Amino acid sequence: MPVGRLQDKLKIPASTLSHHIKSLVSVGLVSQVRESTTLICHANFDAMRGLVDFLVAECCADEAECGDARTAA
Repeated sequence: MPVGRLQDKLKIPASTLSHHIKSLVSVGLVSQVRESTTLICHANFDAMRGLVDFLVAECCADEAECGDARTAA
């Protein structure tokens, strides 16, 4: 999705969005390509899935009642 469109949808300042996108790019959750004058962001769904799986497993490692949360993810 183009960065400008993301900003329109999220209703946040460009500087804030830029900061968050930079963080997501640095950890591999998002990649960016330039198409002419437009910067396009692409989600890395495999990395996001891995992160969510890790968070669910670690978050619920000590909780007996988290069985339902693991199947929800």
